[in-house]
Amino acid sequence: MTDNRHLLFELGCEELPPKSLLKLSNALLENIRNGLDKADLDHGNCQAYATPRRLAVLVEDLSPAQPDRSIQKRGPALQAAFDADGKPSKAAEGFARSCGVTVEQLQRISTDKGQWLAFTQEIKGQSATELLPDIIRHSIHTLPIAKRMRWGSSSSEFVRPVHWVLLLYGGAVIDTKILGLTTDRYTQGHRFHAPERIALQDATHYEQKLLQEGKVIVDFAGRQAQIRAAAEEAAIAVGGTAHIEADLLEEVAALNEWPVAVTGNFHRRFLDLPDEVLISTMQTNQKYFPVKGPDSRLLPHFITFTNIESTRPESVREGNERVIAPRLADAEFFWNQDRKRRLDERVLDLANIIFQNKLGSLADKARRLEQLVEYIAQTLQIDPELPKRAALLAKTDLLTEMVGEFPSLQGVMGRYYAAADGERPEVAAALEEQYFPKQSGSPTPGHATGQILSMADKIDTLTGIFSAGLIPSGDKDPYALRRAAFGTLRILIENDLDLDLVAAIDFALQQYTHSFDRQETRSQVIDFVFDRLKSYCLEQGYSANEFASVLQVKPGNPLDFMARLQAVKVFSQLPEAESLASANKRIRNILRKSETEPATEIGALSEPQEQQLLASAQQAQRDIQPLLEQRDYQAALTRLARLQGDVDAFFDHVMVMTDDLQLRARRLALLTLLADLFLQIADISRLSS
Repeated sequence: MTDNRHLLFELGCEELPPKSLLKLSNALLENIRNGLDKADLDHGNCQAYATPRRLAVLVEDLSPAQPDRSIQKRGPALQAAFDADGKPSKAAEGFARSCGVTVEQLQRISTDKGQWLAFTQEIKGQSATELLPDIIRHSIHTLPIAKRMRWGSSSSEFVRPVHWVLLLYGGAVIDTKILGLTTDRYTQGHRFHAPERIALQDATHYEQKLLQEGKVIVDFAGRQAQIRAAAEEAAIAVGGTAHIEADLLEEVAALNEWPVAVTGNFHRRFLDLPDEVLISTMQTNQKYFPVKGPDSRLLPHFITFTNIESTRPESVREGNERVIAPRLADAEFFWNQDRKRRLDERVLDLANIIFQNKLGSLADKARRLEQLVEYIAQTLQIDPELPKRAALLAKTDLLTEMVGEFPSLQGVMGRYYAAADGERPEVAAALEEQYFPKQSGSPTPGHATGQILSMADKIDTLTGIFSAGLIPSGDKDPYALRRAAFGTLRILIENDLDLDLVAAIDFALQQYTHSFDRQETRSQVIDFVFDRLKSYCLEQGYSANEFASVLQVKPGNPLDFMARLQAVKVFSQLPEAESLASANKRIRNILRKSETEPATEIGALSEPQEQQLLASAQQAQRDIQPLLEQRDYQAALTRLARLQGDVDAFFDHVMVMTDDLQLRARRLALLTLLADLFLQIADISRLSS
């Protein structure tokens, strides 16, 4: 393998949407790799590159052609291919013609089903240079672009106007047209520092050549690392540390080909604003990295990045300082204005904001939340006073000017404004915690009031949106219902909250006054929630069979569900588990297929093995009852495992489906008793593969 077998494709265009750049780059890499694999072109490592003005893919050690293949076609059976005199039949002659040969040139093959005429065709593999243009065109066509555009008189479509296309295999250009442009060996450097075209002889030194001659750091991850390091160094210089969030780091890397750090300052009076307000202002509006001091509070500095090495960096700094000052002044104005009116004075105004057409206003939602938090609190044996107060105020910060300007601060500003109003600390915290957990792995609410409000808000949204017929499909989930269901489950499970979620869903559904199929909606919501629970459990290391065994008995309490699931997992490791799972599966099949109803009472049994099983089952029933009351499902299943010997003996010596119908009914009643013992915990027959 030599370097002259490397493939390099680069698409140069106007500045790409920064929040889509990495997604487009990864998709292009995956599309090209899949195209090569589908075409049976061997290759080595594939590397994606992305800057604001280009998407590129480098494929190492690409095979020059597909391997040659042999395809064998089977024709008619010999007995149908020739008559009694050995002359070819019409079937044989037709098959030969379809293969482009004579009957004499056909092969004869033998299989376990007889002898046949056959033809083996040798197909020479196509060259990579023949295949690559279509592979690349298809890879571009299938990129996840929400809205494509045309430019000039071209009929080609892409996310931005395209200016150059480089396509090299080894040292040669693959001559074709892509997006209306003829491919060549020229790339382009930085728009200002190196605007001239740069010729590449091959793909070997692509990254280094752009860096040295083009003033472009073409590797996205490398550019991110350089931005992080430069921001951290700049922050240290002013006595702090850079506050770097992953999303902003990615966006800044997508905005710059040659990032240069610039440190700016703002007036110290703005530090009286909540840190979250300053951070949102700097990050959302200006793409600045804030700077924090040793106490984790913000310092009056920021770090921005320019895509150019300015000859007057002080002018760049001053320009950014002039831009951020009015932004912060606006935030200061919102902060002062919002606090002139208490949150509880805004409650009536919630009636003016529609939550969803069929579900009414935010005031309607607040009333539902008050009812639901009271129900949840009383179920959990918690005083509902604070949760009800939090529910009343929950959505009032959506009416403030600050949240109107920075929607991401919903809840956060509620906490600040509630604290300023003198609300109880747990109520103020709950106004922010209602949106917890914000994403996978992030914290759940830390206080009971926040936990109850967060669950109520999510359950109300889930049931309400489902009742309005707006069920998520595919990737579309505009109301974030998957996150709501997942978050509710995490709050219950990770905080040991003993709540029947199905009952809470029923309570929430009772509050809606619009017309909808209540029973159908109930089933849809419960299935949706337990699908999320399945994902959660699989992530925790439980198997699909273990989950199915517990789901079959339909426990509505997630905490109880997890206790059963853990017990099933431990049970499945016992030596008796496989035999008992198979026996339970057999029992379920017998009971399902039998046309004879089990007896209402087991009564007298004739065989010693069934008598022994009955005695053991009845004793086990008495033994596990207190364990079930304590939810010690693990101990209960361990106790039931001791039935294995008696169960095996029963099936070895007793015929259930005897001709004596009364005896058959009694034996079916015994099997029902046995199955019901396990079904108090889980359907362990699901463990049997």
